[in-house]
Amino acid sequence: MTSIESIKSWAMPPEWSIAQIRDVHNKDILLEGLASANGMLAIVPHLGTWEMMNAWLNQFGSPTIMYKPVKGDITNNFVLQGRSRLNATLVPTDGSGVKAIFKTLKQGGFSIVLPDHVPDPSGGVVVPFFGIKTLTSTLASKLASKTRCALVGLSCIRRDDGRGFDIYCYKLDDPALYDRHAETAAYALNQAMQQMIEEKCSHYMWGYRRFKHIPALGNPYNVDEETLAKFIRDNKRADQNVHDTTTRAGNEP
Repeated sequence: MTSIESIKSWAMPPEWSIAQIRDVHNKDILLEGLASANGMLAIVPHLGTWEMMNAWLNQFGSPTIMYKPVKGDITNNFVLQGRSRLNATLVPTDGSGVKAIFKTLKQGGFSIVLPDHVPDPSGGVVVPFFGIKTLTSTLASKLASKTRCALVGLSCIRRDDGRGFDIYCYKLDDPALYDRHAETAAYALNQAMQQMIEEKCSHYMWGYRRFKHIPALGNPYNVDEETLAKFIRDNKRADQNVHDTTTRAGNEP
């Protein structure tokens, strides 16, 4: 359903997508972030139908957004045409694109990132996400630490009654998100996204191969079932040991 809804949002005028938005929860958080003199970075995981939210969010300014061409010229042209109708400035997913976003934030503007994508090894660190140590992007964390921009989590969730979508805004203000230590900041961001996802877990794109770089296992999508089952058992056992140790420490006089 998310894929179909995304395709329709690219095909229809921006006004159609905007009309699908019914309620905006905690909109004041978004407005506060947009008013930040240091700019705002919207943290948008693969949660809900984020493409439907783009046109609505573009009403608040002209964000700078990275765009990676999709496979196939016809498909890429279709997606690019749909996104180009918005106020956003599309930049490539390379050093020049990062510089463009950095400049936008320094000028008090805003950008949008999907920080739960799988980065190249050179652009990530290994930290837990849902309890699994996996390769994690550091782009959002580095932008935050260098600019001190406001961080606002956003998701666009299909309503249970089927009548459009609701937008949820989350204030991400944990000081660890701005830490200059890449692992600390990336882990904090993973934790923040996890909390967003847990609230609406059935709307997360679990089919996206987020965990394909796990140091202790390799690519779990390619291993046999027995190896994967053992990894899951061992990981649960390790989590339980940590929980037990923490509980005992907390009960000590």
